[in-house]
This record gives sequence, structure tokens and C-alpha cells, in this order.
Amino acid sequence: MNAFTYRNGRLHVEEVDLATIAREVGTPFYCYSATALRDRFLHLRDAMAGTGTSVLYAVKANSNLAVIHLLGSLGAGADVVSAGEIHRCLAAGLDRRTIVFSGVGKSREEIVFALENGIRQINVESEGEFDRILEICVGLNKEAPVAFRFNPDVDAGGHEKISTGRQTDKFGLPAATIRQLWSRALDHPLIQPIGLAVHIGSQIHDIGLYRTAFDRLLDLAGTLDGVATLDLGGGLGIAYHDGEEAIDLDGYARLLADIRCRTDAELAIEPGRWLVASAGVLVTGVNTVKQAGPKRIVIVDAAMNDLVRPTLYDARHPVWPHLETAAPLLESVVAGPVCESGDVLAHDVLLPDLEDGDLLAIGHAGAYGAVMASGYNGRLLVPEVMVDQDRHAVVRRRPGHDEMMALETVPDLQGHDSVF
Repeated sequence: MNAFTYRNGRLHVEEVDLATIAREVGTPFYCYSATALRDRFLHLRDAMAGTGTSVLYAVKANSNLAVIHLLGSLGAGADVVSAGEIHRCLAAGLDRRTIVFSGVGKSREEIVFALENGIRQINVESEGEFDRILEICVGLNKEAPVAFRFNPDVDAGGHEKISTGRQTDKFGLPAATIRQLWSRALDHPLIQPIGLAVHIGSQIHDIGLYRTAFDRLLDLAGTLDGVATLDLGGGLGIAYHDGEEAIDLDGYARLLADIRCRTDAELAIEPGRWLVASAGVLVTGVNTVKQAGPKRIVIVDAAMNDLVRPTLYDARHPVWPHLETAAPLLESVVAGPVCESGDVLAHDVLLPDLEDGDLLAIGHAGAYGAVMASGYNGRLLVPEVMVDQDRHAVVRRRPGHDEMMALETVPDLQGHDSVF
């Protein structure tokens, strides 16, 4: 199902006109389709049927409680990268035994929190982290189920900033180091070495890259005693525009089935973007339209602090007008009001004539959108709304300026010897 369609010439999310939500919460806002989230999860689950693979939703893609709860209700566990994301998963009702703690720089406090809450496993990323976990286990007298993240030295291609499986990337450990740490873990009464993990990057379309990484992972697993779980990571590529390449999901499922035949270990994957990106849009209002030399620039009220992907990753999102039209389309730049030249949300998109107050929807914004937002330029975080058929609910409201500033204080500057 395409959750974002025109009905009577007006862009809807499922059965709700986006203008209805805009009148209620103002612009900009994020809007998520519950039906699209369900459809994506069930499609993935059905494709993998028979492989015995569990799905751990990569919470960093979209950590809204409503999104986590919905996916958890369908059977998803969670892949998290901070104690804050563990807090969110528990608040959203996930079973703590389905939470896997990844992340390259876990603090002492985060490891303590994870162990005290009895999560499924901690993925070890460095020798220092392993030593820290061991020390904490002794201090708490608690057992720690751990997996070791393997760096397979596979270049996943795509953008430089989302490749994680090369030898020189900060993530994971080489095979020789894992063998040493596995032996140490087996000898320690409070460390339970249960498996291996691998993740080579994001927006991956070439299944051959996965095969290379998984083959190397299986080779390593064959040298270790007692490997019970293999966390195969995520990174499934999507198409942001019509005609672009997306991962061959059936081919990916066949690869998982092949891995299943070659190991007795339990398999898990960590999709994030693939599940949530296409289920969300960022809705923004037109502020003004201006001409800058040969460029037609549409200034909107959303900005790079609301959706940073175009600025950070040179990402290209589709942009759809709220009102459907057969009128000629004009090449346009969509830019925000933030005081940065890099505050551009879309280059060279085709849009109709627009007036102040018209609405635009930036597509495939359900992943790495609201979750990466900031208050730069003193701007308020935007609300998030979830739609389910003909109903909608605000799942994160827009805070006020007083709320945004509530954590800050102004020190007493009366003394001259100190600023306090």
C-alpha cells in the first residue's frame, strides 16, 4: 500500500488530509503511517519465513515511542546504541530480553544500566570495552551475555559517512582479537560469550557484499566454541526516488536461508531505515518564493535542523505538493530559514507555482528525520503525528520555548573574580 496518495487533488496520509493535521499542529511536522509501518514489517517477516531469523528494529532510525511500540507489538525486538534508547524501548513496552545493545562507545553507566535491566546481549566493540564489562560484572556480581562485533573488512559502498565494515572504520574487531577475547570470556564465570555480530553499513543494494561479510563471519564462527547467535546487522537499501535501485528482498531472504543451512546458530537482523523511512513525511509550509539569478528558490518553514540528511549526507528526498495539479512544473530549490547556506532540503525538484502558506511534503523522511533534529537557531523541535486509517494522534508535541530553555541557567555575574 502507498500510504501517501492524492484524493480529490489533495495529498493524504492514509485517509487523512495532511492539511487537516497542519491546521491542528502547525508546520513543520512529521507524519507517520501506521499502516505503512505494519506493511513493511510484515512484508519483511513473510520474506524471511522459514529462515528462523528474528528482527531487531534499529531504534536509531526513529526512536519515537509510538513507532517502537507498534513494531514491538508485531514481534520486533530492538537494536539500540545507547542507554537512552534502552529507556525508550522499555517505556514503549518491549520485552527487555529482545533488546541488543550495540554501539562503539558504551560508557560504564550505560553498561551497568543494561546489565541491571537484563537485556538480551551486549555487542562488544573493543578490547577496552570487554575489560570494562568484565570489571562491572565482578563489581555487580552479575552475568553478562555478550557477542563480539566482527569487522569483516568489507566496503559497503555508498556514502562515506555510512560505511562501517572496513578495516579502518571505528567499528568492530578483527578475527584474531575476537578469538583471544572469546577464550578469555570462556574462562570467566560471569561472562557468557553467546555469539558474533556484523554490520557493514547502510543503504546497501548489492547482496554480494552481504554474502562476503557473512561468509567471513561464518569462517570465524567455525573457529570458536559455543557460538549460539549470529547478529547479521542491517543496512537494507531503499529507493528514495522512482527508478532508483532498492535491495532485492527475495534475494536477501535466499541468502539468509543459505546461512541458516550452514550454521546451527540463531540468526537476527537489524533493519531500521528499510522499515520506517517510507512510512514518514516531513510536512512544511511555504514561506516565500524568490528568484536568485537563474535559481527559483522556495523558502519553507522546515530547515536543516528538522531534517539534516540533505546537508549531512547530500541525501536526495522527493518533494510533493499538497495540491495535485496539471499545470507546468518549474525546477526549484527548496530551502529553509536557518542562517546557513547549507540549509537546503532539496535541489532541482519540479514543483508547481506556489504561494505563501501552501504545503509541501518531503518524502521518505521516517528514518533519520525527527530523531536527528536539533534546536539550532533557537528553533523548536517539530511535532510528530501518527495516522492509522482515518484517525491521527500527536505522538510528540511541539515544545514551547520555555520548555526548551528549562535546562539552562544564567549564573550570578556580580563578582569580578569569577563568573559565578
